[in-house]
Amino acid sequence: MKRRRTSINVLWIIGILIKFSNVSGSDGYGEEDAEVIQFRADDPMFSRVAPPSINERERQMGGYNYTINEGTLRVIRSELLYPFYDQGGGKDNVGDYQLAIKDNSPQITKSLNFLLPFFGFGFNYTWVSIHGYIGFSDGPELSDYPLRFPVENYPNQSDPSFIGPFYSKCKIGELNGDEVDRRRSGVYFRLEQNLLGRVDQFGVELRERLRWDIREGIVGADWFEPRHAVIVTWKNLTFGGGTIHARKTTNTFQLVLATDETRTYAIFNYKELRWTSNTEAGGSSEDGTLGTPAFIGFNAGNGTRAFEYKPYSQSPKIQNIMTSGNVNGFPSRHIFRIDEKIMPGQCIAELYDVASHLQRLSFAPESGNMLGGTIVNVTGPCFKQDMRINCRFNTIQVPGAVIDQNRATCIMPRIFITGYIDIFVEVEGSNDLLWKGKFFVETPEQAPELVSFNRQEILETQPTQLTVQWDTRNLTMDQTASVSITLWGYRESTINPQIVFIDSIVVGVPNNGRYTFNPQEINNKNTPWANEIQIGLVSVNLTNPSDPFGTAFQPVLWSRPIPLAWYMWPQWETRRGRWEERLCEEWIVQDRLLKNYAADIPICPCMLEQAIADRGRFLPDQNCDKDGKVVNCYLHEGAKHCVRSSMPTQSGAGQQCCYDVHGYLMMTADQKWGGRPSRAHDFGQLPWNEANKVPSLSHYLHDVAPFFPCCTWQHEQSWWCMTYRFERRPSQNCVGYQPPGVAGVFGDPHFYTFDGVQYTFNGKGEYVLVRANTDRHKLDVQGRFEQPSNNVYGDAIRATILTAVAAKDNQSSTVEIRLRPRDAQWRYKLDVFVDQHRIFFDRFPQKVQTFPGLTVYTPTDIQNQSHVIAMFESGAGVEVIENAGHLTARVYLPMTFLNQTRGLFGNWSGLVDDDFALPDGSMGPQSNINNFDAMHRQFGIHWAVDNTENDNRGVSLFYQESGKTSSNYADKNFYPEMSSDPYTIIANNVSLKAESVESFCGDSYQCKYDYSVTLNREFGGWAKYYQGQFLTIKENHLKSIISCGALMTPIHGRKSNFRYTPGTEVQFDCDPEFILVGDRKRVCKANGEWNTPTAGDDRRTETEWYNWNPSKTTRCIEEGEHESVSSAITAGIILAILVPIIIIGLCIFRYYSTRNQEQDVTPSPTKKKEVEMKMLPPKTKEVRSSVSPGRETSA
Repeated sequence: MKRRRTSINVLWIIGILIKFSNVSGSDGYGEEDAEVIQFRADDPMFSRVAPPSINERERQMGGYNYTINEGTLRVIRSELLYPFYDQGGGKDNVGDYQLAIKDNSPQITKSLNFLLPFFGFGFNYTWVSIHGYIGFSDGPELSDYPLRFPVENYPNQSDPSFIGPFYSKCKIGELNGDEVDRRRSGVYFRLEQNLLGRVDQFGVELRERLRWDIREGIVGADWFEPRHAVIVTWKNLTFGGGTIHARKTTNTFQLVLATDETRTYAIFNYKELRWTSNTEAGGSSEDGTLGTPAFIGFNAGNGTRAFEYKPYSQSPKIQNIMTSGNVNGFPSRHIFRIDEKIMPGQCIAELYDVASHLQRLSFAPESGNMLGGTIVNVTGPCFKQDMRINCRFNTIQVPGAVIDQNRATCIMPRIFITGYIDIFVEVEGSNDLLWKGKFFVETPEQAPELVSFNRQEILETQPTQLTVQWDTRNLTMDQTASVSITLWGYRESTINPQIVFIDSIVVGVPNNGRYTFNPQEINNKNTPWANEIQIGLVSVNLTNPSDPFGTAFQPVLWSRPIPLAWYMWPQWETRRGRWEERLCEEWIVQDRLLKNYAADIPICPCMLEQAIADRGRFLPDQNCDKDGKVVNCYLHEGAKHCVRSSMPTQSGAGQQCCYDVHGYLMMTADQKWGGRPSRAHDFGQLPWNEANKVPSLSHYLHDVAPFFPCCTWQHEQSWWCMTYRFERRPSQNCVGYQPPGVAGVFGDPHFYTFDGVQYTFNGKGEYVLVRANTDRHKLDVQGRFEQPSNNVYGDAIRATILTAVAAKDNQSSTVEIRLRPRDAQWRYKLDVFVDQHRIFFDRFPQKVQTFPGLTVYTPTDIQNQSHVIAMFESGAGVEVIENAGHLTARVYLPMTFLNQTRGLFGNWSGLVDDDFALPDGSMGPQSNINNFDAMHRQFGIHWAVDNTENDNRGVSLFYQESGKTSSNYADKNFYPEMSSDPYTIIANNVSLKAESVESFCGDSYQCKYDYSVTLNREFGGWAKYYQGQFLTIKENHLKSIISCGALMTPIHGRKSNFRYTPGTEVQFDCDPEFILVGDRKRVCKANGEWNTPTAGDDRRTETEWYNWNPSKTTRCIEEGEHESVSSAITAGIILAILVPIIIIGLCIFRYYSTRNQEQDVTPSPTKKKEVEMKMLPPKTKEVRSSVSPGRETSA
């Protein structure tokens, strides 16, 4: 069997080579072609006989897998038209020919059995029409010429979704009789599925042909794999209204669709165009010229978007389409990417509309790393091989290289910026900047990690090996190429930041995506100029850049920032000795000299629920995100989730708050893993090219890298780490944090104001939700409300729903978040526009996008763009969520907006009486807010906005596409259902009963209203869900929490827990060989203060505790120190007792001694008499002595 098939293939190849040796004419057909087409029945690519069914093919193959070589592929790709068959394929023996399509039966429906993404929509069926298009709904009305899409009068007039390679009134023509291709006139349709798994000859050849035609035909398709294909051929069709003689004036063209069910590409092949217009469009009935030519392009339908292929569509230049495509070398082949937006793959030789043409530059990829080196392929102007071209990224110009007439390539330069920038293509130094697009610049931390390391290895100071890994496919398609790995350093020693070359790690290794080396073999070089560099990057680039187009071709892959201790430590040790301490000390000294940055950063929320719900000020930290694909909190061990401030402060700083598994704030006062404020925000700050303002790199240099020498490479209790934790990068506790206010709208529509008032207002059009226009704040948030589709009985629903939200803050960009039509929600649920530019969030680097005064992001775990948050510099946040086509919107405002707001969300003052202020300042209804009619007429309707500026209401912020204005959505005469009672709303002639509504909705009047008005349980269910969600956020997640603040963990000690809310009891303990000094237990009191010290378990008194530690903090000291101090204290106590006793004793002793002395000096009466006697003269003594005592002598 194998031998037989080999012989057949050899004969087939020989036949094909004979065919191409006899080709005549530029169209690829010669006289011999008829023989090949007619008689090569064993060759599915060049036969009129359709291949057998898949089951039949598998039976015929008998386990044989067909393979294709380059020569065979080159032969089958040399044909303009893809195969179509008029024989075989079933009992009718007509192949792909559609017998059912006739002049009087112009279209048939076809089931696709797979998802075909087209212009934002997703379809699994199609209508094939004789009129040169395939549609996804009923065909359009061909009446008014020139045709305009989308239809402005939609939905009053049908606006079909279609792909039109040549959309005009057509009829089946006749053959002249001398054609080389004798297949019958008419419409052919072929569907091929599951091409990736096919092993039969036709399946393999078709797959490979599509793969390489598309990859080489349009930029951005380098890795496209076709899974399903549709081939529709219109052969020899004439124009409608022509004479009988005109039936031989025919056109032949083809549409080829290929999709992987995510991306879709369309190929237009034009074999022959002999007429351009039908008679209804003013064309000649004889030859189909003059009049309005055919429409060529795409219409998304449903009043959304269209793409008219200018300058050819409906233009006299339509004949140029036969010579202007040049896709795959065929002048009349044109290619487009059509899944989400229409992107042409061929150049435009002339400018037809400068204003609109500015957006027609196609390029891929549409984003790149700020560090540069990304290959960007562009399509726009037509190129020549000897042409000099330049690409301009913002203001930086780089040379480009021509690939072919349709494609050129440029290498993105290094550009210190983030977000969207303009990209231009200049031809021959024209400097006209007419070819323009929007290019997204990713920060090094946001960009895909195309060069990576084992994190444990790269953080070691002296690793014995390092493994570098890189993505080979983003570097070159040549797997035999060699690459070089280079080490770069980053420094901010001057105002101008620098990325400098340090060393080549290796040169000329295979491009296999992995290289392992011993750092100690390369880090012995002496580079004294690099001693001050502490962080760097690793790049991978081609060793020998190819120069195929006359310009050096040097793509580069970059790592994220990394510490450089593994390379620099020998030099640091030689210069600094104990280099870990010296590096930390040098950073501390330098950081102390810089200005204070922490004064205006936002205060961290106390609990994780608060941090997540504070949608205006904090967004998830992508390096430690509980919902992220990579939960990697290596700088915050034990953290469940971290958040960052959404925007830099005026000084360029940022805040980071991390939370443990219990949702409590982690602080550096407790451990080194707490969240830390940042001197430089990760997003950078304008001007981005100055020191301390470079996105990612400045943040890593000033805030991340110092953590390694201070705390990672030293003990947590070291002086250096303590200084880092408590002085330079201390966590802010949440004392003083004020949750934002929140207001919301959901359902048909129901409102909650900032002050908690709930009411219902069913306006139709665009309305002010929040407006602040004061000296302090200028904020506008608007909502668009539209009437939903008819109910199950076909009756109009007397209510409206929220379909779009737009917002702008002061001088910020304008953001609009819009609900997509149901059929367009196969991939994305919401459309997001910023300054009228559509943006997407499906790639991880684009989950968070920054604009002037605005940050927009989607949660990491949201892949379908159904949850979008917009955050402004003022701290205001707008959140929009979609579920099953139902929207809710919430606005979060910080306390600075108190008494600053007006609109449908009320005046936020803390009082409910002043919520319903009118635009002129007067008050609307106050006591009858449950009266829907009063709220509608006296309040809500007054807040409508339009395209005219009004001082009190502002002007519509919505992006109006396709010529629409606010008036297309507004209807002030719309009168909704004004009752909330299901028994009143629900008619008697419907199956739904009010009792069912009451049972399902419970106490929620919002649910009852929506369920009753729409007769759809889904509406009521989502209203009830969104209401419960809002109340949970307002009453639980954003409630004020009392915090006692940080309670420092003693050095060489630990706490029983890190909580700080009232009722928390914290006990202290020490490491082995350390003794606790101070209080062993503290309690957080209800007033937000820690209790005063009391006697601990060792019964120390407060006085004793104070004597131990005058700073009144619990401490852990070494046992030896404790013994010494204890001895000293004991001695002090003894001395304090003995000294007073001794002093008192001495005083008493002295007292009595002195007294005794006094007694000795003062004589007794006897002695006194003796003294006196001694002092008398002798005779007197004799007389006195003769008188006996007690006896007086008389004179």
